[in-house]
Amino acid sequence: MNPGNMMKLIAALGTFRNNHPKFVSFAEHFLRTGIPEDTVIEVTITRPGEESVTSNLKVSVSDLELFASMKEMR
Repeated sequence: MNPGNMMKLIAALGTFRNNHPKFVSFAEHFLRTGIPEDTVIEVTITRPGEESVTSNLKVSVSDLELFASMKEMR
């Protein structure tokens, strides 16, 4: 990644943290404590004026391997 794009990404992440501190704290808790295999992660999206849509996934070994690879990239 080029340095200019990296700086933009860092700034955008800072803005996200400032705009959504409770969500960041929530996510950091589970990243710190770990998410074991067979954990179900569920996400609901509610757009203004629309019905909510919910989806979920059960964490697999391959998901955990992906998360570990992403951690190593930091």
